[in-house]
Amino acid sequence: MTTASTLARIGLISDTHNLVRPEALQHLAGCDAIIHAGDICEQAVLDALRQIAPVTAVRGNNDTGDWARALPTHATLTAQQVTILVVHDIADVDADPRGKGIAVVVTGHSHKPLIDERDGVLFVNPGSAGPRRFRLPVSAGLLIVDGARATATLHSLLT
Repeated sequence: MTTASTLARIGLISDTHNLVRPEALQHLAGCDAIIHAGDICEQAVLDALRQIAPVTAVRGNNDTGDWARALPTHATLTAQQVTILVVHDIADVDADPRGKGIAVVVTGHSHKPLIDERDGVLFVNPGSAGPRRFRLPVSAGLLIVDGARATATLHSLLT
């Protein structure tokens, strides 16, 4: 039997564009780790997130300057038995992530929240947690890893 203590809770956030909303911090509170899928725009955003949990972040198209050059464009991490690929733009994902052992792909860029399974790979875009763009929601996500299984949810940060 699996207990809650064996689950890995990974907060998903993207496209903050230098805005750290209190609602985002509240959503991420209690996570074991945080993934930021780019368009961070200032180091201070990562500093705020690191006060909650360890952060894996990638550089987005709006991340410039010395601090941003230190960020990778692609990052891979493993939670329990699940390998996660993080990239800002889904166009930069290899045609066959499953063939490379990737179980979850986390992206940003479009500001459109999405959870989709393709060929056995879970694709998650948490949407934008930064300034509202057009009529798109302001959102973040959560990835729950239990052994070799991963599930994702999306959360609206504003009503």
